[in-house]
Amino acid sequence: MSSDIFQRFSSLKVAVLSGGESEERAVSLKSGAAVAAALERLGHSVTNLDPVDVYLARFDWSTIDVAFLALHGRFGEDGTLQALLDRAGVPYTGSGAQASRLAFSKSASKERFLQCRVPTPPYVLIHASDDASRVGRLAQQIGFPLVIKPDRQGSSLGVSIVDTPADLPEALSRCFALDDFGLVESAIVGSEWTVGLFDELVLPPILIETERPFYDYRAKYEDDATSYRFEFSLPPHVVDSITDVAIRAGQALGTRGLCRVDIRLDEQSCPWVLEVNTIPGMTDHSLVPKAALRMGISFESLCQRAIESCLAPKADSAQLALAGHPAIRAPFGPFLANSRNSESVRRR
Repeated sequence: MSSDIFQRFSSLKVAVLSGGESEERAVSLKSGAAVAAALERLGHSVTNLDPVDVYLARFDWSTIDVAFLALHGRFGEDGTLQALLDRAGVPYTGSGAQASRLAFSKSASKERFLQCRVPTPPYVLIHASDDASRVGRLAQQIGFPLVIKPDRQGSSLGVSIVDTPADLPEALSRCFALDDFGLVESAIVGSEWTVGLFDELVLPPILIETERPFYDYRAKYEDDATSYRFEFSLPPHVVDSITDVAIRAGQALGTRGLCRVDIRLDEQSCPWVLEVNTIPGMTDHSLVPKAALRMGISFESLCQRAIESCLAPKADSAQLALAGHPAIRAPFGPFLANSRNSESVRRR
């Protein structure tokens, strides 16, 4: 790949959007600060924008070349911000408005998964106005153990594992405190996985292990005992199946740029897609940067390439994601995964 593509994006005026009013504000601010620092180290001129402080609809976007979205949760991930930037004519990192809307609603994304034959746990949609007897009947139909989760929320906020009917009221209260709609979903007994996608590139899958009942908010952000493994004792075809469903989930929703697919692997080694996060965490300790670093992509390079991906012509975008990786340069290397090797694969 010629170096002129990189030269075009060597010094840009970048708006880094983070913060906001969602329940994920604290995490978003950390992502935004990490991204801003990385872009400044690369020589870009960075403007930090927090929707709490700046009315984005009246912001002078003519002063900005590109927006880097680190705004987790409502407004940032639900397609609202993307639609605003589309109207303003501002290029931005990550998925477009339609894909963001689909991914942020767990029920909408699951319906798309079902249409596209992407395996996802059985579920029913419930509302805060539903009486207890109806929810109880639906729960019995799904079967215990089950998961109660808000339809439009991130970072596992409001999520509960429910083992018995007696646990339902507390779980429903936690869910409906954050959203009027919720899901009753079959709990997949097994292991927790996540796979990062970056345009045509699939990052190495990560096995997540926690001592908590599940990978909840505390396990993600507060518990030092949570571990993230790139080496695991699985047959290659099982690892292939995990990356395959991640690819298919991203394609089903129409994602682009960076995103992360969360997956459960059941006791029969069958993968089930839980959700797709279109604005994954972007600190140097977050999962997507961890997976990128495993491939030799530094945090600064990941941020740079995310910008280049949304600015470059489509013909260049795949090369931008892969540039600088000899093992996969021409143009995509084979995917060979086993207990000691997690490499890259083309999104089919």
